[in-house]
Amino acid sequence: MYRFIEECKSRLGFDNIGEQQQQRQREREHQRRRESNRQSQSGQRDSGVTQLQRLLTRLRSVLRRDVVRSAPFWILPFLLVGLFVYGAIIWNILLSLTDFAGLGEPDYSTLDFENYIIAFTGGTPSWSSLSIEPIWNATQNTIALMIGFAVVCLILGLVLAILVDRKIRFENTIRTIYLLPMSLSFVVTAKFWLYMYNPQTGLINIALQAVGIGPVRIVQNPQLKLAAVAFALVWQFSGYAMIVYLAALRGIPSSHFEAARVDGASTVQMYRRVIIPQLRTATVSALVVITVFALKAFDFLFSMYSGYQPGPSADILATRMVREAYANQNWAYGSTIAVVLFLMALFIVGPYLYSQYRRGDLWQWVGNVSLVLIDNRQRRSSNESVFMSSYYWWQGSI
Repeated sequence: MYRFIEECKSRLGFDNIGEQQQQRQREREHQRRRESNRQSQSGQRDSGVTQLQRLLTRLRSVLRRDVVRSAPFWILPFLLVGLFVYGAIIWNILLSLTDFAGLGEPDYSTLDFENYIIAFTGGTPSWSSLSIEPIWNATQNTIALMIGFAVVCLILGLVLAILVDRKIRFENTIRTIYLLPMSLSFVVTAKFWLYMYNPQTGLINIALQAVGIGPVRIVQNPQLKLAAVAFALVWQFSGYAMIVYLAALRGIPSSHFEAARVDGASTVQMYRRVIIPQLRTATVSALVVITVFALKAFDFLFSMYSGYQPGPSADILATRMVREAYANQNWAYGSTIAVVLFLMALFIVGPYLYSQYRRGDLWQWVGNVSLVLIDNRQRRSSNESVFMSSYYWWQGSI
């Protein structure tokens, strides 16, 4: 019976029908796979095109930025500053770790901190047979000069700014007179005050003799040397502090003054409780600039004392650094003192620049300082020539 049924199926073609159905099913599956592969390939192709378009869009946005479009103007100065400023700082730090004495090539194979140990403890280093004193005396003088010079300069500048802000007559003339000394270099200022401190012909001693005080050798007196330097620097930079405070005072709204007067505050109370607390930013700005100038007082001392040996009472880190490098031929030790000076300046300027950066006022501050320095440099050459010619004419007439 089974054989009969199979024979009937084969004669009627049922077996071919099943095979044809299986063949069609296999073709459908194969076609489905080809379509899925084609879709995946097209999807990958589309995703690749999308990623390329995104990349080109980002590249166009980067190229349209101002910093990229202005790169031909700032990239070369940036590289030069990086090489000759920051590169020199890094090289100086490496030099301080060697035993370089100024002759031959520095040996960078053995780097150590011996110079820093000698700088703060003193003693006889391995590269010298002489004992070297620590830098504590010069550091104390430097800090004392910074604090005394900065405090007196800020107080005097604030007082002058308040007086000028009172709408006095000849305001522009007074402001120019007080700001004029800042346009002079340290060399001119030192020569001027060297004459002013002269025991016989100096105006300071003439005024002291008028009140019954005998001639005082101010420049030669160890107890007065540092104070004389600070006083001369205050005379030179108090005008700068006055301008900074005056600009801050002019920026305070007049309603604050009127509200304080309506509340019955006196002039002293108004400035002490209302106005001066609003001058904190101006105070910090002027303090940073003034303290940095105090660290750079080497040329002032060099010009006043005709060398880099002003004596222990007026010896600062800058004079000690130059003396160790040029007079004693301890170049590596002089580089060590230079690193200490750099760290002190960074400790002063770094927090201020960071705070200005967080507030978004950094570039505005840099621009203002740059304009002031450029203006002072433009006026310095003419002012120095006139001042020095007047000075030598005065000396010749005496």
